[in-house]
Amino acid sequence: MKPPVLNVDVSTDTWTQLLSLRDGARSCNGTVRDDPAFLLYGPVVARNGAGHLLSQVGQSLDGRVATASGDARDVSGADGIRHLHRCRALVDAVVVGIGTVIADDPSLTVREVDGPDPQRVVIDPNGRLPASAKMLSDGHPPPIIVQGEDGPDRNGLDTIVVPREGRYLSAVAIRQELARRGMHNILLEGGGTTIAIFLGAACVDRLHVTISPLIIGAGPAGLRLPEVELLSDAMRPETHVYDIGSDVLFDCQLRRA
Repeated sequence: MKPPVLNVDVSTDTWTQLLSLRDGARSCNGTVRDDPAFLLYGPVVARNGAGHLLSQVGQSLDGRVATASGDARDVSGADGIRHLHRCRALVDAVVVGIGTVIADDPSLTVREVDGPDPQRVVIDPNGRLPASAKMLSDGHPPPIIVQGEDGPDRNGLDTIVVPREGRYLSAVAIRQELARRGMHNILLEGGGTTIAIFLGAACVDRLHVTISPLIIGAGPAGLRLPEVELLSDAMRPETHVYDIGSDVLFDCQLRRA
């Protein structure tokens, strides 16, 4: 059965109550619970023993996140960007791989909505973080670096050491170590390889894919997963669809709490 498309308009009241849940409130106004905005963002901010890991991808109609030359500036529309910043404001930590830092030099702060900045975490197994990276000198607390046991000295940066699994660091260990430090609700922003590693390790609870009405034609894909021969082997998550304005959002539930 085709899921209905829900229109999302985040009211001040709903957003205030979502932020209160983020800060530890145990309940909210009952009428807000029927708001499509609460249905979308409530699972992101819910506090439970297991925590919650959300991965977010913003892409074009043809599944691209940038041009072939690497221009990713306007792939998401204005409402897609606001959605991303809302997710940042509701989680304890935002995580990216070092490839995203090198390609985009992101701030990973909350600017498009009212709300707190999350702790920033960079997965950098081999010490590639540039000294010129914006998040090292933007006046906000510096990022936590996740690296392997053979990683380099980080010159005073807070570092988490986790084991490797083949070429990559263990996604399960990363999530466990972040939880041990009190970071239970996590936003995984990218890039494609990092998201694929966490998906492959069954560490992603929810996947948000925002699609902008844009056709790029060539360039990197937002999701880079192993090939399947048969469609019967493809992932078919329970999905809800939201009209958020400039973009359409697919909310995919991958693991049940």
